[in-house]
Amino acid sequence: MDDLFRNGIYPIVYAYIDGKEKFSYIPKLCTEGMKRFLMSREGDVRINEVETCEQLKIGDIFYIACIDDSESLISLYEKYIGKYHCVYQKDFYTNDPWLEIMPLQASKSNTIKQLQNFLKCDRLIVFGNGVNDIDMFQIATESYAVENACDELKQYATGIIHSNDDDGVAKWLNERE
Repeated sequence: MDDLFRNGIYPIVYAYIDGKEKFSYIPKLCTEGMKRFLMSREGDVRINEVETCEQLKIGDIFYIACIDDSESLISLYEKYIGKYHCVYQKDFYTNDPWLEIMPLQASKSNTIKQLQNFLKCDRLIVFGNGVNDIDMFQIATESYAVENACDELKQYATGIIHSNDDDGVAKWLNERE
């Protein structure tokens, strides 16, 4: 976190604070991209506005979302990749640059593997739209990218389905009932 601050990045920090999931941010240090994201979360009970960088470090942190300029985020991505599970991408809806930082073992694929083992599933069908879905697509039996997914993900897909704006996943599921 201190390294992010030294680089002028003041992220949205997801943590368990007093047993409750919260996402903390400093309103006066929000980028325009952060403001757009936060407006989409208006009324969310997890919102935790704080005033200082030290307050961003409170709780059991499990996810950090950096929404800033591409140049800053790419250099941090390159610095942190391998030490943390990092995903750099343009937001699917706003096109804002995002850097997601999580513990190294935190990923969709690792979570799915745990669920598969617990549920004793031998087949996995997944759906996605962004770069952060690639690891999940790589372990799936079948993987479907929505039509308006990023090109990077589509190359890992078993198939392309209708866009998420056109209820692509719901239509796919209904067709296979």
